[in-house]
Amino acid sequence: CSSAPDWHSLTLNLHTVEGVWPLPQAFTSSTERYPLNPQAFYFGYGRQSAAQQGCSVLDSAFRRYFSLIFPDYTDGVDALSNLLPVCVLDNLSVSAGQASLKAETVWGALRGDYNQYILKDMYKQRVNKSYFINKTEIEDFPRFQFRGILLDTSRHYLPVQAILKTLDAMAYSKFNVFHWHIVDDPSFPYQSSSFPDLSSKGAFHPMTHIYTQSDVRRVISHARLWGIRVLPEFDSPGHTTSWGKGQPGLLTPCYNGGTPSGTFGPVNPALPSTYQFMARLFKEVSSVFPDSYIHLGGDEVDFSCWKSNPDVRAFMQKMGFGSDFTKLEAFYMENIVNITSALNKTSIVWQDVFDYHERIPKDTVLHIWKGIPAKYQEELSRITKAGMRVLLAAPWYINHISYGQDWRNYYTVQPQNFSGTEEQKKLVIGGEVCMWGEYVDATNLSPRLWPRASAAAERLWSDEKQTSNVDKAFPRLQDFRCKLLRRGIQAEPLYVGHCKHEYQGV
Repeated sequence: CSSAPDWHSLTLNLHTVEGVWPLPQAFTSSTERYPLNPQAFYFGYGRQSAAQQGCSVLDSAFRRYFSLIFPDYTDGVDALSNLLPVCVLDNLSVSAGQASLKAETVWGALRGDYNQYILKDMYKQRVNKSYFINKTEIEDFPRFQFRGILLDTSRHYLPVQAILKTLDAMAYSKFNVFHWHIVDDPSFPYQSSSFPDLSSKGAFHPMTHIYTQSDVRRVISHARLWGIRVLPEFDSPGHTTSWGKGQPGLLTPCYNGGTPSGTFGPVNPALPSTYQFMARLFKEVSSVFPDSYIHLGGDEVDFSCWKSNPDVRAFMQKMGFGSDFTKLEAFYMENIVNITSALNKTSIVWQDVFDYHERIPKDTVLHIWKGIPAKYQEELSRITKAGMRVLLAAPWYINHISYGQDWRNYYTVQPQNFSGTEEQKKLVIGGEVCMWGEYVDATNLSPRLWPRASAAAERLWSDEKQTSNVDKAFPRLQDFRCKLLRRGIQAEPLYVGHCKHEYQGV
């Protein structure tokens, strides 16, 4: 980005810069600024960079960012050559004639984020269709390594395009994990190559409301180009009603007195065939989804059906479990975790698995989803005291809505505010915004998710002390919401007001 200095003054400071979200760890910006010319602007690789042309992640990022930086200019999108050096530290600097970004990995380079920080939003002014950039230095890094969004595609099917759009918006807020809660009680839309009946009989529709292997690859590929991991969840033994439609014998037959009632409960943990099926299914899942983590669920198991079934009760006696059905669930979950461990996958499970004192590998991650602050803080303390890593989701169930600015509640969460040592607090590896699907489909997904989820994004990325004031955050988030709109994300308003781009050109 070459140009001569322009000395118009523009004052920036950490709390007033428009549209910067999440807030970087540290930056300085001078009033010195330079005009930008789209026709003379190029991205490229620094000579010392380990990554060079042909790196698909950065090559595609250069094309995306050019369009974001110059939304009104389309002629030069494919003419991206090498003037702007990108070295593959976590800093970004803008000075006369060039901007440079240094990152330890290509993912850091993505997060260094031209579209967020320099060229389009934070430092650029549009005056008479001209673009400007300020002399700037940024140092940035994430506070937590895991910053996730959960989408539920069982209660309502979400078209692939809606998922891809969500991935784009996630990247704008620096989320880096897409937790795909792909199946549940209502439907089984994942089309398994090993067990095709699971979707042909368990999906809402066997052709229109499924995710083919090609669909899944498309989602994973799109996510990768944004630096987002795809974490699949196949929740069991509960939340599996839809599984039983395509896999007879998997679920537990419920009894009414001494006779079957015709209804079914959780997965049957007493049958060897159950574990043979699960081993084959998870072998497929582990090859389809390349991430090193897999979510196994383990929450909300209703014991009443197991209690009613004479074969299950006999199995419990044989195993010495007596009438303690938490031991039966523990037996099941330990077997499933062992299956995925043998596939070189690290398991994530809901907190119920820890609460039932199940013996699981020390590298298993516990996912807290229950309770008000006092309760989940207590759980954080207990889990980390046991030396286990933990994710926090309980305060960010964003499918819940209320009148007013509920984003403030999400913003003021303190993930490490619990009783424990510094070592315990390091075991909190991040958090997750959950969008459960009872009342959400493609018609309202984006406005319900954005910009409310972005409040949690800043909490998971930025320094807590610098972002402790919710009133100071409000104008930045309001401006960021307008930025999302300009990028095609249907983000709902935070409060009364308007966006500047609504009257541009008048």
